[in-house]
Amino acid sequence: MNLKRFLQFLSGGFLLVFISSPIDAQTLSESQTNGSRFNSIRTAVPFLLISPDARVGGMGEAGAAIAPDVNSVSINPSKIAFLEQRSGFSVSYSPWLKNIASDINLGYLSGFYKIDANSTIGSSLRYFSLGKIQLMDANQQDLGTVTPNEFAFDLTYARRFGESFSLGTAVRYINSNIATNQFSVGQDTRSGKSLAVDVSAYFRKQTYWLGHDAILSAGMNISNIGTKMSYSDTGEEYFLPTNLKIGGAGTFILDEENEITIALDFNKLLVPTQPIYNADGSIQSGKDPDRSVPSGIFGSFTDAPGGAAEELKEINIASGLEYWYNKKFALRAGYFYENPQKGGRRYFTLGTGIRYEAMELNFSYLLANSQNSPLANTLRFSLLFNFGNADK
Repeated sequence: MNLKRFLQFLSGGFLLVFISSPIDAQTLSESQTNGSRFNSIRTAVPFLLISPDARVGGMGEAGAAIAPDVNSVSINPSKIAFLEQRSGFSVSYSPWLKNIASDINLGYLSGFYKIDANSTIGSSLRYFSLGKIQLMDANQQDLGTVTPNEFAFDLTYARRFGESFSLGTAVRYINSNIATNQFSVGQDTRSGKSLAVDVSAYFRKQTYWLGHDAILSAGMNISNIGTKMSYSDTGEEYFLPTNLKIGGAGTFILDEENEITIALDFNKLLVPTQPIYNADGSIQSGKDPDRSVPSGIFGSFTDAPGGAAEELKEINIASGLEYWYNKKFALRAGYFYENPQKGGRRYFTLGTGIRYEAMELNFSYLLANSQNSPLANTLRFSLLFNFGNADK
């Protein structure tokens, strides 16, 4: 198997981790029968954009500003500064793309500890297994079986400033083991490695709104700001999936036993959009994607071949609802939308949660057309444990 094609297939995001529309693995921009253009955004390690948290998964992936828990380190690290417990940890698991393969899965471990009333540290490990892949060469000769995998290890620090605002950051080591010498023709390959950071903020305020006590909140996280990744000493370098997430939420306390949260998030990848090329390889429209990381981040707002209209299509929307009864039982629902020209992920989600003393169990289910979306029927499970009272 050609090395470049294999890497585009796995690391470029074309393993259908996110894209639910059919696309050739080597074609990043192509015209559709209706005259529109499918122009996906290409990055390494797209598994970093999968939310491992079943609670957020049940709310349509909206979680930048909802009430914090130990899994907040995966979506907005600054929120853990507002945790009320002294410490805690969580275990999450999801069989991924199970309609395509039964052995692809995402595992996640996270934990936190409050240093003092204002400062909290956290850590997490995210592991993505792509299962077993049977390799064949151009002559249909068996090249053996490989088990590619990727993981990311984080260290997080968050600090609260006053009663309403916090800042947080995470430092991340990423290892992508999807290439071995079996895929190379005259070229040595290795695991892709990179370092990245997250920069995040969180604001919340208790108030009285629409006739009820309420908590209004907003959150922002720029994740995966880091060095490019390559799988060989002389091969192509890929951008990390640097992502801007901005969200808001409102929690309304209806009475002593009932409360409901409404959440809305907006996401945009801060990496170059693929230009439109002429037959001779020159750029017809758009900008050259071969540039530095800072240039890629700041230029991502103005580099789409279709101008401002296409830039707006690169923003996906996540919305969710969460209802708690007596702080013991939760029901959740949500909807996620991505423009068809940028991947076409569109689905509803459902979720539930049970809290008993120090333990909380969350479950989510993704509703989508199984004929059009490889993400259909995706399940996520999270088990959380919290210990102690931070005030003590």
